[in-house]
Amino acid sequence: MNNQKRREIFTRWREANPKPTTELDYTTPFELLIAVILSAQATDKGVNKATARLFPVANTPEAILALGLEGLKAHIRTIGLYNAKAENILKTCRILVAHHGSQVPRERTALEALPGVGRKTANVILNTAFGEPTIAVDTHIFRVANRTGLAPGKTPLAVEQRLLKVVPAEFRRDAHHWLILHGRYTCTARAPRCGDCLIADLCDFKEKTL
Repeated sequence: MNNQKRREIFTRWREANPKPTTELDYTTPFELLIAVILSAQATDKGVNKATARLFPVANTPEAILALGLEGLKAHIRTIGLYNAKAENILKTCRILVAHHGSQVPRERTALEALPGVGRKTANVILNTAFGEPTIAVDTHIFRVANRTGLAPGKTPLAVEQRLLKVVPAEFRRDAHHWLILHGRYTCTARAPRCGDCLIADLCDFKEKTL
């Protein structure tokens, strides 16, 4: 895969979807943070159902702390691993109140210091809430980057670093969303929809399906 092909891939994605964004429902950086913490090993659709119950009742650190552990669990129990996620969310809310004026920090180190927040989640927050040109490599992006030849790597971090190096600067802010959507709906794990793919002629995948 050469740089000319990479540029054409992102040009096509931009033409088809000029303003891509997350499929998680949120209105503030804090709501996005909670939604992303809940999304680990869960679908965006499932998270949105849970937050549709939670956010009208509690969408600030103070309000979630007021719910308490059992109160929070009652709102998110449809989400996988909800016990551990509820504990992490409460710990995170305490830190936000005590050290960040109840606001979501914009610095990677501060984000990654929050319980339930790793590098991937921090990248999502920095990109989607604050417009930073970061790329959060989840299973979809890891698969697409390797399968297409766009940015091969043996680990999520290696793929992230490669993408940041090879994605043209003008596309970097939105690359995260285009890649996820492509992996979620077209370049799927078991049966990629190569016949409906915008970039099939540019992709290095040797076992294309019809």
